[in-house]
Amino acid sequence: MNREYFFKDRRLPFVEARYSQSSQKSFKPHLHQAFSVGAVETGKVRYQVQGKGASLAPGALALINPDTLHSCNSEGGRQRSYYMLYLEVDWCLQIQKGLWPIDSFVPVTSIRLLDDVLYHRYTTAMQCLLDEQVHLLEKEQNVAELLGDIFSRACRPHQRYERPPEQIERFKILLSENLEQDLSLNSFASQLKANLYTLLRQFKAMYGVTPHAYRMNCRIELARRLLQQGKDIGDTALECGFFDQSHLHRTFKAMTTVTPQQYRVNFIQ
Repeated sequence: MNREYFFKDRRLPFVEARYSQSSQKSFKPHLHQAFSVGAVETGKVRYQVQGKGASLAPGALALINPDTLHSCNSEGGRQRSYYMLYLEVDWCLQIQKGLWPIDSFVPVTSIRLLDDVLYHRYTTAMQCLLDEQVHLLEKEQNVAELLGDIFSRACRPHQRYERPPEQIERFKILLSENLEQDLSLNSFASQLKANLYTLLRQFKAMYGVTPHAYRMNCRIELARRLLQQGKDIGDTALECGFFDQSHLHRTFKAMTTVTPQQYRVNFIQ
């Protein structure tokens, strides 16, 4: 039987963990503002990250940079059990600053890391996060040491990375704000004094999703935060800009494979 477990603690605001047991559910392509690390405990999955595909089985870690379109589903619709770890970019940057003299987050260069030792350390860290009998200090130091080793293996801090044009970066920020409002592409273009088609074309080329898809992902990220606080689902739907509770329900389940209520109950028990 499929079961879902989540970890989120306001005293460790930078991390969220998920363990999905015996799941056959499918994700539609989506993205997270966080840096994500996943692993399969049982079964095998096929995943896509920004147009690149790979298989994931026990012994390997899936690495997903922030704001990167991805999906991860079982091969042949068979059951799999898996872990997912979501980490705020600013916290990840602090780990990276302990490794290199940098000023901004360095993305990983690979979508998969094959390493039995790191895989074992990852699953141990995830089990600690989900265990209510483990102290916060142990949870935090396990994750910090794990991420330090992952970044050491998967990042190239001296490589030059393509940065979004300033206007597109500003557009992305605007898309993540005032989510309760139903705004048009033309309204954003007016704020930025830009051509609306140029914005649409350049944004999709940079991030692999349309502005609307990105804004919907931002709405789901906000909904997760509000549901973690135990907020009413109907109020959450309106605050996040969904038309009604059923609209939130459909979109949330499509992107997370669980309903808002199934997610919320993990944090109000």
